[in-house]
Amino acid sequence: MLNVLIVDDEPLALDVLETYIGQMQELHLVKRCSNALEANEALKSNDIDLMFLDIQMPQLTGIDFVKTLSKPPMIVFTTAYPNYAIQGFDLNALDYLLKPISLERFVKSVNKAVEHAGLAQRDGSPHPSNETQEFFFVKADKKLVKVNFDDIIYIEGLKDYVIIRLMHGRVITLQTMKSLEDRLPNGRFKRIHRSYIVAMDKITAIEGNMVEVQEKDKPKLLPIGKNYRDDLLEMIEKNRL
Repeated sequence: MLNVLIVDDEPLALDVLETYIGQMQELHLVKRCSNALEANEALKSNDIDLMFLDIQMPQLTGIDFVKTLSKPPMIVFTTAYPNYAIQGFDLNALDYLLKPISLERFVKSVNKAVEHAGLAQRDGSPHPSNETQEFFFVKADKKLVKVNFDDIIYIEGLKDYVIIRLMHGRVITLQTMKSLEDRLPNGRFKRIHRSYIVAMDKITAIEGNMVEVQEKDKPKLLPIGKNYRDDLLEMIEKNRL
C-alpha cells in the first residue's frame, strides 16, 4: 500500500482526490494539505510514497516546491493548465493530471505509481530513481527530446544553457549543470569541471589535467578542474589494473 499526500488550495479538488483515493485498495491517504508549506511539514513527519500536487498555488507553486525537495516522493502534478506539462516532466514527475480529473485517468496514474514502486522495491530503493532509468527528456526546439544515457559522450555548460554531446549529434537545452548532474546515474557520469560532465565509459585516456573522449571519429580533450580532480582520480583508481 502506498502512503499518499494530496496538496491543493481548492477544497473541492481535495475532496475529489480523497474520494478517488478511498476507492483504491492500493492507497492510504495520510494527509490533505492546502499549500506547499503544509505539505513540507507533512513530508518531514510522515513516510510519503506518492504526492498528488497542484501546480498553481499561492505563496509557492507546486513546481517550485518540488525543486526545494532533496528526496521527493513520486509526484503526480494536478492542474487546470496544460502548458505546465513540460515543466512537470522536466522534474521527473510520474504523471500529469489535467483538471477536472476523471476516475479513469486517476486510476491510470495510480497503476503507474504501483508499478514504479514495485520496481523500486525489487531494486532495494524506496522510490523509483534514475539509477534504473536509461533515459530522460529535456526541452529543446519547442519539444521534449528523449536522451538515452548510453548515447551521451559529455555535457558542456554555457551560462544558462547546456549542450549534451551525443554519439550522433547534440541537444541544446535551457538547464543548469547542477540540475542535469542530479538526474544522471551515479558512477556512470562524473563532473570533471565547472563546465563539463563526462560519461565514464566514453573516456579513452587521461593525461595531465585533460580527459580524452572520442567525438565524431576524432579525439576531444576536456579540462579537469582542480576542485574535481581528486574525486575523478579516486574513481579511476578503483578501475585501474
